[in-house]
Amino acid sequence: MSVDAPSDLAARVVELETRVAFQDQTVQELNETVILQQREIDNLTRELETLRGRLRGLAPSPVVPPDEETPPPHY
Repeated sequence: MSVDAPSDLAARVVELETRVAFQDQTVQELNETVILQQREIDNLTRELETLRGRLRGLAPSPVVPPDEETPPPHY
């Protein structure tokens, strides 16, 4: 081993600690972004369901229930 080995090791440890700190910060920022996106998805899903309900109320179904079906003209 050379005489600089302990200082090289210390420099490498500092470099690794710095990288870990930046990675922790990045992971936290990504986590916050994912949380915000999930909230937005949840809001959009609720809005879509509300609009679907409104559309169902506005446009009656073209399919008639079987008990209301009139017999075809050839009967």
